[in-house]
Amino acid sequence: MKKISAFLILLSIAFLAACGEDEGNSDSSNEKETINFGATAGPYSDMVTQAIAPLLEEKGYEVTNKEFTDYVQPNKALANGDLDANLFQHKIYLDSFAEENNLELSEVIVVPTAPMGIYSNTYDDFDSIEDGSTMGVPNDPTNLARALIVLEDEGLVTIKEDVDPLRASLSDIEENPKSLDFVEVEAGQLPRLVDSEDLAAVPGNYALAADMDLLDALALEDMPDDYRNRVVVNTEDTDAAFVEDIKEVIESDEFEEIIDEDFEGFGKPAWMEEE
Repeated sequence: MKKISAFLILLSIAFLAACGEDEGNSDSSNEKETINFGATAGPYSDMVTQAIAPLLEEKGYEVTNKEFTDYVQPNKALANGDLDANLFQHKIYLDSFAEENNLELSEVIVVPTAPMGIYSNTYDDFDSIEDGSTMGVPNDPTNLARALIVLEDEGLVTIKEDVDPLRASLSDIEENPKSLDFVEVEAGQLPRLVDSEDLAAVPGNYALAADMDLLDALALEDMPDDYRNRVVVNTEDTDAAFVEDIKEVIESDEFEEIIDEDFEGFGKPAWMEEE
């Protein structure tokens, strides 16, 4: 009996030790409970706090959101571990910044994005535009190309056939039937030109920052997905459970309902339109 009792005691100790090891393994494999987001102040910070964070919190996460006022620090903060994810940039900027700064960053999913619009306090529609009207456009290559694509879609200019529309400049305009007089300024100044010029091509984030209504535009761009903003994480985290959860909540019906209600005029990425 003593031998049996000793055996049972040893068996119990071994069982408890195994349980302790399992608990330890469970603790060590636990996924993060807090997700630290970063976004530029404005509509994309709002998207994190109003649409993404609440849905992640329903999954049990605590979500923080740090606002930035520039387009450099969010990626640097992500790369050095201060953030787990950010939302503020399109693919072209992401690829360029990551290459120039030797960072391993990857996109998770493209989100609805405020499109560039053609605004006017002078004209109510494109048919009434008079010859020689002034047109404010961005002076940076990326946003200028976007503006020209919108103008071409509306029949106001024609870009030379051998030119990549995503890299078009004013010198690449082949036809300008209204003889528009282009005024180039920094993109952030374009909302002011809606008052001082006949028309202005205003990127969505600057329009919203100036309290403009996207739906007041004469036309909104049919934005290529490369120009839409995306959630970005460190490449080493792409298979992490918290990243899968971020993707899942953005793909949810609840997320789209919030976008439709609180972010009117935002252009949806191809994956949402295909649903």
